[in-house]
Amino acid sequence: MREVSKFDRADDNRVVSRVEEDDEIDLMELAGTLWRGKWTIALCAIVAILLGGYYAYAVAVPKYATTTKLALQLRNEQVVDIESVMAGVSTETSAINTELEVIRSSGLLEQLVEELDLTTDPEFNEDLRPEPTVSMAIVATAVRSILGFDGATEGDDNQLSPAQRTLNNTVANVRDAITALNLRDTYIFNIGATTQAQMKSAEIANTLADLYIQNQIDVKFQATENAVAWLSERVVELEAELRAKENEVKDLLSEMQLSTPEALSALNQQVRDTRERLGDTRANVGLLEARLSELERLEQQGDASAIAAALDDPTLNRLATQIDQGQDNIGELFDNRVALLMARADTNLARSEQQENALSGSLARLEQQVSEQSEDLLQLQQMQRDAEVTRTLYETFLTRLRETSVQRGVQQADSRVLSVATPGEYVEPRKSRILALAMILGAMIGMGIVVLRQFMRKGFRTSDELEAQSGISVIGQIPKMPIRKRRELIDFLNNKPTSAGAEAIRNLRTSILLSNIDNPPQVIMSTSAVPGEGKTTQSIALAHNLSGLGKKVLLIEGDIRRRTFTEYFELPEGHGGLVSAMTGEKPLNEVLVRDSCISVDVLMGEKSNINAADIFSSEKFKQFLTSVRKSYDYIIIDTPPVLVVPDARVIGQSVDAVVFSTAWDRTPKAQVIEALRQLSSVNVRVTGLVLAQIDAKGMKRYGYGADYGSYAGYYEA
Repeated sequence: MREVSKFDRADDNRVVSRVEEDDEIDLMELAGTLWRGKWTIALCAIVAILLGGYYAYAVAVPKYATTTKLALQLRNEQVVDIESVMAGVSTETSAINTELEVIRSSGLLEQLVEELDLTTDPEFNEDLRPEPTVSMAIVATAVRSILGFDGATEGDDNQLSPAQRTLNNTVANVRDAITALNLRDTYIFNIGATTQAQMKSAEIANTLADLYIQNQIDVKFQATENAVAWLSERVVELEAELRAKENEVKDLLSEMQLSTPEALSALNQQVRDTRERLGDTRANVGLLEARLSELERLEQQGDASAIAAALDDPTLNRLATQIDQGQDNIGELFDNRVALLMARADTNLARSEQQENALSGSLARLEQQVSEQSEDLLQLQQMQRDAEVTRTLYETFLTRLRETSVQRGVQQADSRVLSVATPGEYVEPRKSRILALAMILGAMIGMGIVVLRQFMRKGFRTSDELEAQSGISVIGQIPKMPIRKRRELIDFLNNKPTSAGAEAIRNLRTSILLSNIDNPPQVIMSTSAVPGEGKTTQSIALAHNLSGLGKKVLLIEGDIRRRTFTEYFELPEGHGGLVSAMTGEKPLNEVLVRDSCISVDVLMGEKSNINAADIFSSEKFKQFLTSVRKSYDYIIIDTPPVLVVPDARVIGQSVDAVVFSTAWDRTPKAQVIEALRQLSSVNVRVTGLVLAQIDAKGMKRYGYGADYGSYAGYYEA
């Protein structure tokens, strides 16, 4: 059994890391793919050129184009200066673009169609064209009929009369033939027409220019008429409104008591004076009330000196002094004098209060009068202003009406013809451009086909690609054997020893034997990712080739589940196989199959009730391999696919070399990578890969004819 060293495990880890790298776009590989598909690209380009030439020279209708030049007038020479009615076209970009749209408007184009009677021209009236044998309209109608959508859909113009429908379609076709452009940084318009006749193009361009200029005049004339009518109505309305407002001012003046701001100002001054007098009176009333309250308080206290001091009366002061000196007969005089002074204070307070009330009433009347007069004056001023505004507006509109009336019949167009259109020049189809574009498009389609075919393929086509994806060397490239039945394989190898297949097997044998010069492999395992990749054919051919060296070779069928060796060799009934030899039920010599056409001992697979993986994991299998190593120079084991059953991973632990076969352009890359990963996960190192079942014609068809190793020359043989 082969020992797996730490160096082998490191190599396996590097392989797995390379396998798991993210895919990247290789520009050199893409270029190589396109180069290999050069004939496909060239064929697509040639077909596209032929189709483009057929269209340009046989199908496309020649067309001729011509142009009429118009200049936009920057100023208008007007009889009367009235900008709002007779102003020319604005020179702003938006206004110029608007004029370009006016040129291609439906109204002007309808006039053009009627002027030149284009509804009778088959170029613009589709109803007059002969019915094509095949057209998209016929196909669409047939599809709608099949799907049951024969009725009119929403939005159809079935409500229009046939004449109107024909006119609309003709106008739409004429619009497609008309171009209107503004020369950069100028005020010049180019009106172009492209038709199938030289003179027709010139006639359409010149007629449309004339209709556009006449349309400008008609629009201005109509604008003038509309302005006159509107101004007339407005002048009458303003005149009546002005008279009504003047009458309202007169009526208000007759009702107002004050008619001037000066009178209102004098009245306001009187209000201010009255308000000042009222304030002084109120202050005096407050003082009198406070003094009277103080006297009443002192009188209740009975302090004669304080009362006399508060009233500030000489007589009362003298009497108070006498009372203080003890003269008893003076008290009655003092009281009488105090009562007299208190009565005077009450009288003064009452008189002041009467004066305050009188002033308050007078102030209220004056303020009300000022308020009324102010409102009347404001109303009068507002009415006078409104009347003045109406008078100004009336005079302005009246003046504008007189100016506009003078402008009738003197309108001028904003554009003039600089140069009329001449007979059209040939413009399409541009044959050289069509051919060039067809070639480019065909080449692009060809490249798309090549790249799509490259990306859609699942398998490997070259050994370089297989090595790059797996990180393992390819030690053999085996072509598809030219046999119809598997039983013909041995005869083919015997009869065609110099064929490409035999030479490829011989090259594979050399690569395997030289894979380890110090310790050449003795037990060789052949496996693959999935069934049908040629590993069994390769095992038999390799055993046959090794026997040609005069060596003793044992070929073991390790796939005891399917047992496909019976399709290559004849097996007598009741003959034992691998399981019988391992268990010792029968001697090895009795279960070996020896074919007269091949000098190889064949140990066939044998059906067993024990699981195949358990059989190969057993110690008996290892002992069996140890024993046959002593009897044979080389032992070839054909194992089941890695992704189907675990047998190959188990057997791989006991072999010296592992040959992994991949079917050319068939086995998905992901399956190959996964199978290699599974082998690496159990420390089974793959000695080399074999690209099997190579189709020589397919290699040439894909452009890989020169990549098939040293055996490209055998294709011709």
